[in-house]
Amino acid sequence: MANPHPGHAYAVRFTCPEFTALCPLTGQPDFAHLVIDYVPDATILESKSLKLFLGSFRNHGAFHEDCTLTIARRFVAALSPRWLRIAGYWYPRGGIPIDVFYQTGEPPTGIWLPDPGVAPYRGRG
Repeated sequence: MANPHPGHAYAVRFTCPEFTALCPLTGQPDFAHLVIDYVPDATILESKSLKLFLGSFRNHGAFHEDCTLTIARRFVAALSPRWLRIAGYWYPRGGIPIDVFYQTGEPPTGIWLPDPGVAPYRGRG
């Protein structure tokens, strides 16, 4: 949908604490807490579209890195944002949490970006 404030630089955050995908080797579910920050250009993302897109991963088998980067690349391809950052905080499998981070470059000047707000792994709670 069209950005209602195309002349202003502002950040948008989507927090998805219950993201799930499937391990491509075992078929077991993997869980993540995703934090997506972006600075829109001409287009913004409607939250229901994001919810349906992220829900499509429930039956998708991929490693944590692939899921996180696939989401980022699809987001960039669909919206062409001024800037994007995604943090994928994956819950442990085999006792090891895997956190995956990506951003498209430096954020635009003048943008306030809060900390992602997800603690380093100690039960993520």
